[in-house]
Amino acid sequence: MTLPLLGTAIKRNDLTVLRDWIFDAGRAIEIQDFVFPEVIAGDPSGLVADYRQALQGHEGPRGIHGPFFGLDLANPDREIRGVIQRRLLRGVEIAEALGATHMVIHSPFTFWHHLNRDNYPAIHGQMLDAIEGCLTPVLARADEAGCTLMLENIDDTDPAHRIEAIRRIGHPRLQASIDTGHADLAHGRYGAPPVVDFIARAGAVLGHVHLQDVDGYADRHWHPGEGRLPWAAIFAAIARLPVRPRLILEVRDRPELLPATVARLEALGLAR
Repeated sequence: MTLPLLGTAIKRNDLTVLRDWIFDAGRAIEIQDFVFPEVIAGDPSGLVADYRQALQGHEGPRGIHGPFFGLDLANPDREIRGVIQRRLLRGVEIAEALGATHMVIHSPFTFWHHLNRDNYPAIHGQMLDAIEGCLTPVLARADEAGCTLMLENIDDTDPAHRIEAIRRIGHPRLQASIDTGHADLAHGRYGAPPVVDFIARAGAVLGHVHLQDVDGYADRHWHPGEGRLPWAAIFAAIARLPVRPRLILEVRDRPELLPATVARLEALGLAR
């Protein structure tokens, strides 16, 4: 079996550091500069133009991480959801300008929702309605742009909630994302299933994976191999899927070490 080629999340300075490693192999990238409110709500045209110039010659897949700070897709207030829609629509416009074919967005489900599903039985359905209402115009625009929205687990402790929302909406431009560290954090702190079960339960709707290592306590975004995650089991779970999701290394610091990190995974026969 061919080992998966790993992509990486980057900010602008990271691209300078990792350019040859990314370009020579045609690795996927996920641009993350546009998550910040002051960027997405301002004029990002200069940054977009800079990226377009810097990415000339890049032949790998591209994506962006969409805005998420304070943007609850299940917010019950329609007026506030209008602001959220505008931010996400701006994200799709940026993705289109950069030739990006995915945009990561954040799940609104939390441990509280999991614990209180029966205590407040109306809330789950209301959340599903709100998510669908929030994303409907964004998905229409994403379809025009050829960009798929990837709904990432954040505080999710029940992997089924996010998948239920995706299948209920039923739009081909909406798929699931799994962050390995977020899943393990929920497993270690809240008793959620382990990350391999998050992967298995996503099944055919899994389009994207953030690969990062953690210690089960906090959202570390360490390089794979620096924490406690069972990488052989994680890659095996991904290989068993009926789809091949886009695999993105999402580390917090020391991007210059990513080639060595991937070389270690390759030496283990896991990825390249």
